[in-house]
Amino acid sequence: MRRVTAQWAVRMVAAVLALLAGLCRSEAGEGSLAERVIWAVNAGGEAHTDTHGIQFRKDPLEGKVGKASDYGMRLPILRSSPEDQVLYQTERYNEDTFGYDVPIRDEGDYILVLKFAEVYFAQSQQKVFDVRLNGHVVVKDLDIFDRVGHSTAHDEIVPFSIKRGKLSVQGEVSTFNGKLVIEFIKGYYDNPKVCALYVMKGKPEDVPKLQPHPGLEKREEDEEEEEVEVGDDGVKKSTSSSPKNPVRSGPRTPNPYAADNSSLMFPILVAFGVFIPTLFCLCRL
Repeated sequence: MRRVTAQWAVRMVAAVLALLAGLCRSEAGEGSLAERVIWAVNAGGEAHTDTHGIQFRKDPLEGKVGKASDYGMRLPILRSSPEDQVLYQTERYNEDTFGYDVPIRDEGDYILVLKFAEVYFAQSQQKVFDVRLNGHVVVKDLDIFDRVGHSTAHDEIVPFSIKRGKLSVQGEVSTFNGKLVIEFIKGYYDNPKVCALYVMKGKPEDVPKLQPHPGLEKREEDEEEEEVEVGDDGVKKSTSSSPKNPVRSGPRTPNPYAADNSSLMFPILVAFGVFIPTLFCLCRL
């Protein structure tokens, strides 16, 4: 009897510890990625569950605001897994500012992940817009093609926190009334858009990374290797002479002077000009 009672007591203690551990993980925002996502939408498209288990719902703005487009379905999207390319191949755009409302009840640290891909324009300065979060501009002058090029996945990661009725994002604070308002702001260059987006509990390092892109990695390495020196006035000055341009395509511009031999002919002409008069004078002597 004592042995049975002891076993029962051990099992009860183990169950209680497991329950407490689960509660602690829940309060700390731990758990699987899919469990921490509180809201996700496949803009301009149908419902989709990605490779991480995140369940993107069908676009709630369908038939209400803006226009849905699946123009990108004809293109493969770089940096995205084949199973999740649909999240970047469909989009919603509007000829004016538009957005989504996300209800949030619990306080804590959150991440807003915005997914984009430029599938139409083939150069920069064709589509440029801002993204605003409850009145705070969190993404300024977003030019997708300038950032990553054509038909390439690009994620904007925006961390924010909600504590004691206040929203804190990028050093700015405002009153929070239980609703997160995500807006895509109409600018001078074409219409704002978004391919997909989600809100999750956690930190930026918890967000899954996109697949590597050789051209983008090379550019990022060049930017990291840029040397910075401090002048006599204490101001940091960059010593790199190469501009931070996006990934380039096409052949390099040929050197217009590569086939110019005039610099080689000039000394020869001078030599002839000096030799002939000298030879003429010698002959007269």
